[in-house]
Amino acid sequence: MRILVAPDKFRGTLTARQAAEAFSTGWRRERPDDDLELMPMADGGEGTMDALVDSLGGRVEATTVTGPMGDPVDAAFGLVPSRGGTLGVVEMARAIDAGAERLVVCIGGSATNDGGVGMASALGGRFLDATGRPIADGGEALVTLARIDLSAMHPGLARVQVTGACDVDNPLTGPSGASAVYGPQKGASADVVAVLDRALGHLAAVVERDLAIALRDEPGAGAAGGLGFGLMAFCGARLHPGIEVVMDAVGLVERIARADLVVTGEGSLDEQSLRGKAPAGVLEACGLADVPAVIVCGRATIDVPGVPVVSLVERMGERAALDDARAALIAVSAELASRADELIGVAR
Repeated sequence: MRILVAPDKFRGTLTARQAAEAFSTGWRRERPDDDLELMPMADGGEGTMDALVDSLGGRVEATTVTGPMGDPVDAAFGLVPSRGGTLGVVEMARAIDAGAERLVVCIGGSATNDGGVGMASALGGRFLDATGRPIADGGEALVTLARIDLSAMHPGLARVQVTGACDVDNPLTGPSGASAVYGPQKGASADVVAVLDRALGHLAAVVERDLAIALRDEPGAGAAGGLGFGLMAFCGARLHPGIEVVMDAVGLVERIARADLVVTGEGSLDEQSLRGKAPAGVLEACGLADVPAVIVCGRATIDVPGVPVVSLVERMGERAALDDARAALIAVSAELASRADELIGVAR
């Protein structure tokens, strides 16, 4: 029997790779002759770089970048082989210099609200005030922007395909925009939110005038403090749901077609799990391929019609599931393997 093991992380307890390996360990205790393919998954957010590097056999490169407060911080990018050339999985663009032909920028969880101006400045873009001087860093300073000059942008961008992987569809400005929705999460008061929203609106207006592109209402423009907007405006990027980007990069559909059973899951299975998260993407692909699937999760607050859901908390108890998630997952996986033929019939 061929099993595709494609979980997302169990947040706070196991990475996607650790979850896949724990499941494999338990399954092989009962069925050592089965062929298990481990494919850690992610949805474009936290853990995406590691999941792609693990699944595609790439490498992680360490680097130092400028953080949101202007201080140097340690960071990393991944380089993996891809059907379209070397794929750089990044939260910065150092991968261009490392030879990447495609960049996947995983956006989300940012500490900025500058519409991607900081990112573009690091790539050579110039954002000038009325006196011709560079504007200050930060979102509020965008109100002083008078002119955009992209003539000195990194020459490598001309040969690189840039994709922004995000799991939100917020516009840049307005009540559903970057400042209003995510500003308070970063400590912004109502007054500060208003200032930041007005500043992003001014940025969008200058982009429309100087670059002749209107992007403020594009879905995802407000992701990561407007970085989605900046990637589109200054790097020619296209934004796609993170899970779709990951599925395409790892060849999920082809891998599922070769499997007899697919196992997916994450730490907490809830309504959000079925809206653009990794389990939703895996289940949709399984349905199209008519391959049965099973969900193994830390805890579950929903049922999924037609798909068996196994909760570690329900099977092992909350203390065991949280204190040693790896051992609990191994035990549950061995139990599932002991009734694999039955499980496939139920999943179908």
